[in-house]
Amino acid sequence: MRLVSSPFYADIALSVYVKVAALAARPEGCEARSVRIASYLGLSVASVERGLTQLTRPGPDGVVELRSQRRTLPGGKGQSALRTVRVINRTEAFVWLPVAAAEDLMPRQLRAYAVIAYAGKIGLALTEGELAGCLRHHSGKKAGEALSVTAASAVVDEVEAARWMTVQRRAGARGRNLHIVHDLAPEAHTEVTAGGCGGAPEAGVTAVAGGSEGSGSSPVGEGSGSLVGEGSLADRESPRTDSPDDERALISPAVGEGQVVEGAEVVENPAGAEARSQGGGGVALRAGEISQPSSKLGCEERSSKGQVPFRSSYTGPQLAMSPEIYAVLEPVHVLLQQVTSSFVVRKIAREVGRQLREGTAADRLQHRLTARLGKVALSEIRDPGRWLLGVALPRWGCGYQDCEAGIIWRTGAACELCAETVQDRAAARRREQRLAQSLCPQHRARPSQAGHCTDCELETAIRHPAQVPAPREPVGPRRSSCGGCGCAIFLTGRAIDTGLCKLCREEADTLAAVEPVVPAAPSMPEICSGRDGEVPCMRKALPNRSICLAHLAQELARDVAR
Repeated sequence: MRLVSSPFYADIALSVYVKVAALAARPEGCEARSVRIASYLGLSVASVERGLTQLTRPGPDGVVELRSQRRTLPGGKGQSALRTVRVINRTEAFVWLPVAAAEDLMPRQLRAYAVIAYAGKIGLALTEGELAGCLRHHSGKKAGEALSVTAASAVVDEVEAARWMTVQRRAGARGRNLHIVHDLAPEAHTEVTAGGCGGAPEAGVTAVAGGSEGSGSSPVGEGSGSLVGEGSLADRESPRTDSPDDERALISPAVGEGQVVEGAEVVENPAGAEARSQGGGGVALRAGEISQPSSKLGCEERSSKGQVPFRSSYTGPQLAMSPEIYAVLEPVHVLLQQVTSSFVVRKIAREVGRQLREGTAADRLQHRLTARLGKVALSEIRDPGRWLLGVALPRWGCGYQDCEAGIIWRTGAACELCAETVQDRAAARRREQRLAQSLCPQHRARPSQAGHCTDCELETAIRHPAQVPAPREPVGPRRSSCGGCGCAIFLTGRAIDTGLCKLCREEADTLAAVEPVVPAAPSMPEICSGRDGEVPCMRKALPNRSICLAHLAQELARDVAR
């Protein structure tokens, strides 16, 4: 709705955006040149170039809706530019528009159609006066002004005449008109069903962008190339560009996709079974194709040569499924009954039989079908056959056969291989996000000018420490330290004998000359010099005395007696 509501964008920008967004939804992207896009929309090349130029330039809020990438082969030959649209945020207002409406309606009519469609989705009873405020003049003297109510009413009548909208006059509240928007023009739908087909495939739709995103500079001039070459520098466009009338380019009807593996025959064909009656209306397609109505099959329309093509239908024996396989498919019987192609039913039975022969238990298959059917609504399954073959039956997990979607079937424990795979993918996503934010992929820090963050440089220094050079032997006399003060000295002369420096040697010599000689104390006898009668005392003498304790006591007693 950003393109629809903003007066900055011209009406042609909306038409170009819808068609480019539809082409960009393909796997190969939008490779069509402006000439081809103009042929799709029925407009001039100059008008399409103006719309492309406005979409590739930043809007008032700095948002660029369309980005064009020029491509050139190594030899210098140009290719058609690859165009991509901006990804819409979930919080933005948007409206789905059929691509066929952009081809049938004029740009101003498409804008009115988008405004009315959005008002219908949000439940707003839109008046023609309110609609006129959303439509503006983009050229002339009234550029930038809103259309009058009369002009807006004329635009509504033109959209109604193109069968893309039905207006119920005075049928709304307070006598307002009711505008009913159609996803497919009723005229085209009537022409297809009148030929005998069951219905026509729905038209492709695309979303109109809105919101904000980072902007970039736009190329100088209009278009993706020079004005002389009218757009891209390519002289030949991709032959895979789809035609707007090609109904085969539909989206996949299955909720999920998977590879279908061929299995052995498990379906019995009784020899006496009756052939199926013709006129079933369906065609046996391969499991990977989309079953869709075609003007060449099942319709009464004649070819260009005037011949009526015959109906292709299965005429072989009736299908007979074994009871074991039918019991395994019990959780999805409601979907199996909706499969009209015998070929697809046969493929489903063969796939079940192949897994049973390879050792998969029947209860494991039933649990798989029940779990996967419970994760999806039945209304989301557009093709039951493709969903059964591509989503329900394939085994999900690692190469270990007992792994069932990350769980070991026999033990119920989590599969270590799958857990490692999930962790590796999460680490890869975090690495991509950090690289996109210009951060270090390991430590989520801002790197320096050298390209490494502080943590990376520290880890590198720890893993690869710097080599310290070995000490070299000094040239000259041997060195040592002084034993007195600890200073470094050369071991020469007297320093070799004393181990002291010159100052410490002089100090020691001075102290030795001044210190007086202390006489040695007389040695004291260790044995008592007293006598016990006439026998010498053999007791140990007291310290600083020549007698023992007993003789000392005797002497003290004699002194007291005196």
